[in-house]
Amino acid sequence: MLLSTLYIIGITAEAMTGALAAGKRNMDWFGVMLVASCTAIGGGTVRDILLGHYPLGWVANPHYLIIVCVAGIVTTWMASWVARNHKLFVWLDSLGLIAFSIIGCRVGIDMGLSPLIAVVSAVVTGVFGGLLRDLLCRRQPMVLHKELYASIAFFSGWMYWALLTYGEQFGVNENYATLSTLILGFTFRMCAVKFGWRLPVFSFESEEQNLLGKEGPRS
Repeated sequence: MLLSTLYIIGITAEAMTGALAAGKRNMDWFGVMLVASCTAIGGGTVRDILLGHYPLGWVANPHYLIIVCVAGIVTTWMASWVARNHKLFVWLDSLGLIAFSIIGCRVGIDMGLSPLIAVVSAVVTGVFGGLLRDLLCRRQPMVLHKELYASIAFFSGWMYWALLTYGEQFGVNENYATLSTLILGFTFRMCAVKFGWRLPVFSFESEEQNLLGKEGPRS
């Protein structure tokens, strides 16, 4: 019940941030709903297609699609409020990220897949919605450049899998594993946002690019 509630909160928040991104590209209502839907439920859709897990989540639960489309349209009427409360949506997005990761990992476990694939399923579920949003809006994917995000999904996936697999020996049930992963994953994400934690950046420029930069473009 807790995970389902957080999932709905997460997809609603993601849909609203997706709608804002669409608004910055001057899209019509169809574009808003498309970007909102891809942002909110795109990760789960990609996961299900890759794993052959059918029916897709939003096909089996059409109300999820209705929720994200309505959230996208509502955002067009209250965009200024959403933009002003950016910090609130960072918190909701972080909760959604952990909830998505747990759900993705659980899908992999229920399908009897290896631990690594179950964790990859968690990462795909958590990050691909934002990746699709940025691609549709023709902007640099934030998940590849900002503070820790995919890494949080990776950490949360492994933590949930470990607690679920080995926790029974210590009296850890599924609810405890879910709650523990939510708390630690959310704390990790908030620390990454506050302190700007990020992975090492790889920056490479060829000699030709360096020479061109020094000499300037030729006429």
